[in-house]
Amino acid sequence: MPVITNIDDLKRIYERRVPRMFYDYAESGSWTEQTFRENTSDFGQIRLRQRVAVDMSGRSTASRMIGQDVAMPVALAPVGLTGMQHADGEIKAARAAEDFGVPFTLSTMSINSIEEVAEATSKPFWFQLYTMRDEDYIRRLIQRAKEAGCSALVITLDLQILGQRHKDLKNGLSAPPKLTPKTIANLMTKWAWGIGMLGAKRRNFGNIVGHVQGVSDTSQLGVWTAEQFDPSLDWGKVAKLMEMWGGKVILKGVLDAEDARMAAKLGADAIVVSNHGGRQLDGALSSIRMLPEILDAVGSDVEVHLDSGIRSGQDVLKALALGARGTMIGRAFVYGLGAMGQKGVTAALEVIQKELDTTMALCGERSVADLGRHNLLVPQDFGGCWQA
Repeated sequence: MPVITNIDDLKRIYERRVPRMFYDYAESGSWTEQTFRENTSDFGQIRLRQRVAVDMSGRSTASRMIGQDVAMPVALAPVGLTGMQHADGEIKAARAAEDFGVPFTLSTMSINSIEEVAEATSKPFWFQLYTMRDEDYIRRLIQRAKEAGCSALVITLDLQILGQRHKDLKNGLSAPPKLTPKTIANLMTKWAWGIGMLGAKRRNFGNIVGHVQGVSDTSQLGVWTAEQFDPSLDWGKVAKLMEMWGGKVILKGVLDAEDARMAAKLGADAIVVSNHGGRQLDGALSSIRMLPEILDAVGSDVEVHLDSGIRSGQDVLKALALGARGTMIGRAFVYGLGAMGQKGVTAALEVIQKELDTTMALCGERSVADLGRHNLLVPQDFGGCWQA
């Protein structure tokens, strides 16, 4: 196993091992990719306060997210097509998260189904829901998540319509990949990935194929999916979904203080400050820039998590010190999965936890619960000089 010292080490291996269309699917944003880039680069504008002559013994990164004990306040975010990054990818990522002691979130657009992930794991995981026009399918999908023992429903709010991602269109992204001369040439260089896929449980969308009338194979899936994202989603429909679920709910995709107040008013257990990893509205501010404003608006009313742009334990610490109660990682664990399967996801989590622990110590803290703005040096104009 190569020596992994940071997330970029995993990313380099990932790029070598995974077909181009799936690498580009993860490592891209919409339109000009401005928001995609700034999600990560804006973390660099926040600096850390070094403290010395402080007792650093007995440190702990343990915390709680929506009442659940976690080894560190980091959850694996829902990522579509994870099972095409590595054979049985959702199962492997869920197992790694379970063993490590952090939440795993299964995407509606996963390759492995809810039932397959539940069968392969022993602890409850979170399930992410995209709202679709087919209300009967949504009701049955929520029921399947309940029967699988999922402990929280993550409702994604920022995908009523699909933001244009140029690379996906140019690559003809599909699951399994379309066999064009270009994709065949690329797949021939990814033989280890291909061998793994031959033994995969499935290579299509397990939560959809066979569960929707008229969609029995991948050839029928594209048309159905393109027509299904619900542009009429509003707060009333969100409330109905929450009532239908009846358990803990996390609302993901909040990037505005007014929307955050609405989410809190509905009684969500947590909201996730997120711009879908820069894959939807290009030109929106980064999640970390919007975090302070949203915390000022609802920080005492609802648990606030942060998603989009986290590539290190230092990024996690900065989000927590600003006031977030938890974080989500997507690309960071996907790099590990594509690079080395379950071991790679574990490696990504180990890297982030070590960076979080070491940075916490050098900032003079022994517990993530003690982190706060006193640990940071934040530019005066970090929130921006923009006006609505």
